[in-house]
Amino acid sequence: MLPIAPAGFEEVELGDVLELAVYTDAAGEEQVEAAFGSSASVFVEPGWEHRWREFHRPVRVGGLWIGPPWVPPPAGEPTVVVDPGRAFGTGAHATTRACIELLSGQARGSVLDAGCGSGVIAVAAARLGFGPVLAFDVDPVAVETAAQTASANGVTLSLAEADVLVDELPRVDLVVANIELLAVERLLARRPSSMAITSGYLADETPSAEGWRRADRVELDGWAADVFTAL
Repeated sequence: MLPIAPAGFEEVELGDVLELAVYTDAAGEEQVEAAFGSSASVFVEPGWEHRWREFHRPVRVGGLWIGPPWVPPPAGEPTVVVDPGRAFGTGAHATTRACIELLSGQARGSVLDAGCGSGVIAVAAARLGFGPVLAFDVDPVAVETAAQTASANGVTLSLAEADVLVDELPRVDLVVANIELLAVERLLARRPSSMAITSGYLADETPSAEGWRRADRVELDGWAADVFTAL
């Protein structure tokens, strides 16, 4: 199937039968028939390749409108435009929304988005008046995507490909880490700032944070985000 559909196809196990499904045209259907000897087809309405966009809707959080580029942003509101792509973070996930909600209530200063993904939290921080804003991620694709998100929103981020659990970190007023529980605990143990906003874990979980005091918590859709201050 790969030479016929190099962009990808779906595999479905039906008992002891493996079904391969692909979106194609009449010429492609003839290729499938010639390659496999039998096939079945159904008509698909035009525009199927864009239907995934229906699942990405704008949200409002922390005084910001956050949405995809194909939805016109409202006039007169601070916005963050983020293209759902190869890195985590559209703004719609509960952990992202909770982080931005908590971020909006903090004193402005320097921020490190530790594990920045798409850069949506870092760009939101810049929109909220924080600065300078640094955004680090171990994944080079995430760093590239965050740069594109910053450019699309006309904000400046200090970006770096770095492992926030191992590499040297700059001192900032506030670190935001929307990663996962064990990584949050390891990051807090490094004490990269005097204040931290953390998320990426469920509402019934709390990071082990020796030397920190939990000052606030937001819970959304079964997920949690916390504000920690260093003791």
